[in-house]
Amino acid sequence: LLGRGFDPRAWLPSGRGRLLSAAELARYRGAAGDPGLYLAVLGRVFDVERGRRHYGPGGAYSGLAGRDATRAFATGDFTQAGLVDDVSALSPGEMLAIRSWLSFYRDSYHPVGKLVGRFYDENGAPTEALRQAEAAMEEALKFQAESEQRKQQFPPCNSEWSSAKGSRFWCSRQSGGVNRDWTGVPRKLYRPGSRGSHCVCVRATGPPWGQPASAEHSNRGDLDNPHLEEYEGCHPLSEQCVLKV
Repeated sequence: LLGRGFDPRAWLPSGRGRLLSAAELARYRGAAGDPGLYLAVLGRVFDVERGRRHYGPGGAYSGLAGRDATRAFATGDFTQAGLVDDVSALSPGEMLAIRSWLSFYRDSYHPVGKLVGRFYDENGAPTEALRQAEAAMEEALKFQAESEQRKQQFPPCNSEWSSAKGSRFWCSRQSGGVNRDWTGVPRKLYRPGSRGSHCVCVRATGPPWGQPASAEHSNRGDLDNPHLEEYEGCHPLSEQCVLKV
């Protein structure tokens, strides 16, 4: 077997599958005479034969086959320049997209093994690039959770604009897609490090966000948050604000 080129590292211990080189993976594009139809995401290789109409020759996602094109799953760039495994400098949202796709392939397709290259070394051990990618996804999850918490605290306003009437911002118990038992009043919210602002609905009664109702408070909700600013010309407790042209 060794004389035929058998590589003892080609199969990983404990049933974890094969180790494939980039050249070997490139043979699995589903064309006539190819041994199969594979793709890789973050160095994990999956058999996508069941999805041949998508990934096989002529399919909408055929460019993903036979390679690790992780970046394209986040960016949607299916040019040769975009069909690469470099995930550096991607946004938190893009890293979460990759995480979601990886979960999809784990649930939907048979795992084959690992691709030796950017994310796994010749022994199948994770590389620093993989550790960085996984850390970036964890940070993206935390960012997403914090964003959702901020949205619950400061739901976006409803808004409309016309050349005749100008801008109108208003709050309701469903504005911003956040169902709640309070309406709130419009305010400009400035994020740290951001130059601009956007309109949010702010609770005007009760304790500040995160404080129990039993705690001593001024009964002004989040109106005193330092990142908020009133709209000039609007009553501070009005549920809507109209800014004339």
